[in-house]
Amino acid sequence: MNPFLDSAAQAVRMVAEGDPQLLQIVGLSLSVSASACLIASALGLLAGAAIAVWRFPGRGAVLVLLNTLLALPSVVVGLVVYLLLSRAGPLGAWGILFTPPAMVIAQSILVTPIVAALARQTIEDALRDHGEQLRSLGAGRLASALIVAWDERLALLTLALVAFGRAVSEVGAVMMVGGNIAGVTRVMTTAIALETSKGDLPLALALGLVLLAVVLALNVMIAALRQWRTVGDRELAA
Repeated sequence: MNPFLDSAAQAVRMVAEGDPQLLQIVGLSLSVSASACLIASALGLLAGAAIAVWRFPGRGAVLVLLNTLLALPSVVVGLVVYLLLSRAGPLGAWGILFTPPAMVIAQSILVTPIVAALARQTIEDALRDHGEQLRSLGAGRLASALIVAWDERLALLTLALVAFGRAVSEVGAVMMVGGNIAGVTRVMTTAIALETSKGDLPLALALGLVLLAVVLALNVMIAALRQWRTVGDRELAA
């Protein structure tokens, strides 16, 4: 049999049979990325809402910085977190370098600007459409932001799914601060890179299939949320 087809067949078999090593790597990947997504969503939504609602000196510079952070290189984040958490670093006493918490911190730093920028745009657009009406009813800035955030909850939930997709597909930063230690900090992306370099194509392909399935599931959920929102807007308009 062709080597590629043989590796692909073994990969499908590993996924179908629930290979223990595969399941351990996938479980760690999802738990780390989910934790980072929750942290980034909370911080990003708060920051995005604050920037959308309040006008303050230097707001333009903050927006430029926020947009710049959207393209933040993952290896730079990994380097900074590594230096902070290393024994000689200011947070070295925590002793969490090369552990899952360090990976969560790195992914959170990467994803938070994405959530903040998109949340800011979503809430600002909604306030532009409904802000005058809310203020005429006596709602202050904070109350208006909360009302708009609830009204746009499906869009904000979509942002959380986007954040999770970005986190689960990250490789550079988590490899630097996690060390890619088998059974401890080895996640799907770092395992794919390692197993490919070792020539263990079945495991690399199996992990690739699972990662693609996760990304596909996220895109399906995002599309479903957008469709649900569109249907709801049409019903309200009618």
